[in-house]
Amino acid sequence: MGLFIVFEGSEGSGKSTQSRILYHLLREKGYNVILTREPGGTSLGDVLRPFLKTSKRLDSVAELFLFASARAQLVKEVIVPALERNEIVICDRFAQSTIAYQGGGRRLNMEFVNRVNHQATTGIEPDIVVLLDQAVEVGLKRKEKVLDTFEMEDMGFHQRVRESYLTQASENPEKWLVLDATKSQVSLSKEISDKITSNLKGGRG
Repeated sequence: MGLFIVFEGSEGSGKSTQSRILYHLLREKGYNVILTREPGGTSLGDVLRPFLKTSKRLDSVAELFLFASARAQLVKEVIVPALERNEIVICDRFAQSTIAYQGGGRRLNMEFVNRVNHQATTGIEPDIVVLLDQAVEVGLKRKEKVLDTFEMEDMGFHQRVRESYLTQASENPEKWLVLDATKSQVSLSKEISDKITSNLKGGRG
């Protein structure tokens, strides 16, 4: 099996930028690697993405199921086949986002969220989760003036999301790499590449 890397973080953390940097770095080193995102990466995910980011009256449970639907298709269509080909998969958000946003932010029952996640992922878990962490206020200031559904939520919502991420990381420290998102882009990309390279040299991927 290949190596499954997930980038996580709250709004304005820079995770999308860092996932792209890592993708290009590994490609330059000669690795077979794909970069995908959630929701997205498939025809279904690309249809659901703009709806999920702009809908303001979506029920929280319906939101959970839509994210799970996009994830299930991505796992079946993209992630599992790539890992079976012994490739490296970099994903911008995965099930950990659902735990943070729908479980933490929306306050849905966590046992319910975990069951839905497990069905959608078929038990597939990332080998490494890179969490770019920062104060909620800092991340929101980085966003553009046009905000999506989640960015418009109140500070309490965003604080719960951050706390959920940090709790997940503390419960599984061997898989989570928690970095200060306020560091320079160059500094962060070096820390991330050092961690991933170490894993690859250790026989992963």
